[in-house]
Amino acid sequence: MSFGGTLPPISQEVGFFMAHLIELRRASAGYPGGDAVFSGVDLQLSSGDFVGLIGPNGSGKSTLIRCLAGALALREGDLLYRGRPAAELRRRDIAQFLGVVPQDAHVVFSFTVRELVAMGRHPHLRPMRGLSAADWRIVDSALKLADVYAFADRSVLELSGGERQRVVIARALAQTPRVLLLDEPSNHLDINHQVEVFDLLYRLNKEEGLTLLCSMHDLNLAAEYCRRIVVMCDGAICAMGAPEEVIKGELLSRVYGMDIRVEYSSEGSLWVVPVSAKARSLRRVR
Repeated sequence: MSFGGTLPPISQEVGFFMAHLIELRRASAGYPGGDAVFSGVDLQLSSGDFVGLIGPNGSGKSTLIRCLAGALALREGDLLYRGRPAAELRRRDIAQFLGVVPQDAHVVFSFTVRELVAMGRHPHLRPMRGLSAADWRIVDSALKLADVYAFADRSVLELSGGERQRVVIARALAQTPRVLLLDEPSNHLDINHQVEVFDLLYRLNKEEGLTLLCSMHDLNLAAEYCRRIVVMCDGAICAMGAPEEVIKGELLSRVYGMDIRVEYSSEGSLWVVPVSAKARSLRRVR
């Protein structure tokens, strides 16, 4: 299965050696009638990135993803896809280049898994034409990549939360995007399904070359899987870098407004431990 979208090849663009897949420059955004949710944001996604977007509730993570996807217009600044202003591109072109996995993907009707995943081919279809044999091969490849091929003919409504989330990821993969944006993909999942989803994302990034940006609340998952971490707070990006550069107790304590301790395992992995009031009181007693 080949990922890459159909935007003009980077080699045809001005300054292609420096072009990022997606870039925000001095960006500000908000919702009608309200203040800016974030402002002055500069962010670049490059080929092969696996970026974790962390920060407290209300810091602007979901809004930032909506802007990167082109679903929410910027108030100020620029959004570029492979060096080209987003305003110059058709929504169809962007949808072939960029896949989105929303935070809550509600499915009301009893579609089969294969039918739902096939909806990801919509940006590639010509008017008044259905899926071709090549489209169905791509759908089957997406089902296999997301490890949901075994229940392709079952109703989506019969699946567990973890299975359904993998189906939603498969639908995005059927777009054959170059970039995948995910808004809290492990939200509401138990721990084994959380790891299952992030193992899949890690494999898509490492083996299939997909560029990923994923908002998330679990700091340990961010430290474990992401190559780069962006921290949002107070409507801005307050830190970014490799996990070992960003996952620091002092920084996280300030961002989240509580005492957070960062430990290292014997293998060198980071482990984030929030220090509760109970733990502090026990420490004082001892």
